[in-house]
Amino acid sequence: MTAAEPAPFRACLVVPVYDHEQAIATTLAQLRAHGLRAYLVDDGSHAPCARALDRLIAEQPDWLRLVRLPHNQGKGAAVMAGFERAAADGYTHAVQIDADGQHNAADVPRLLALAVSHPQALVTGVPKYDASVPKARLYGRYVTHVWVWINTLSLRIQDSMLGFRVYPLASALRVWRTQHVGRRMDFDTEIMVRLYWDGVDVLSLPTRVTYPSDGISHFDVWRDNLRISRMHARLFVGMLWRAPRLLARKLRSS
Repeated sequence: MTAAEPAPFRACLVVPVYDHEQAIATTLAQLRAHGLRAYLVDDGSHAPCARALDRLIAEQPDWLRLVRLPHNQGKGAAVMAGFERAAADGYTHAVQIDADGQHNAADVPRLLALAVSHPQALVTGVPKYDASVPKARLYGRYVTHVWVWINTLSLRIQDSMLGFRVYPLASALRVWRTQHVGRRMDFDTEIMVRLYWDGVDVLSLPTRVTYPSDGISHFDVWRDNLRISRMHARLFVGMLWRAPRLLARKLRSS
């Protein structure tokens, strides 16, 4: 491979974990069939989850790796810690998937197939919900959809909140290291918008999403909604001075 040639496509899994000791083993059992190395990122979990992760790593060292943060830093910080480790190990792409079983692990090959054919793009799932979805969460997503369309001056991003996607690691790490990206529940939306601003295309595939009746949500209604509102305001300001370039990009693609 010469310096001008891209690195061969190498994908792994990155799974942020925070006190999901009841669900993580089942999630990993569904992921193992895909034959990818998985980086479990312990985001400062309490002792029961930390022990469960240690046990899983000891039992399945052939494909599992553990990245442990000393204290809880938020979903975004956990995901990016996993990306840093994966990139250092030579991976070019990472499948981000939640630990709690909401995402359909069977769709990993579909997302990867699209990423292989478009290796510079961010490939993301677009959720297809069943009756288990909380209505407040469902309606709240539409507010974010509208703000994302405003802040990108485009309808290209169909859904920016689902944390089930395939990232080109070089692009994601470049944005993370050079721009402000939220560390917590604002992460998924903000990094997607900033990647789009950076010229990264966004490709979407529908995927089933369920909310397990015994699932654990770490979404704080007041604190995280305030954090997300601040993110939208921050992105709107950023969009204003990028507007000419975003409009030119839209015209080129139309």
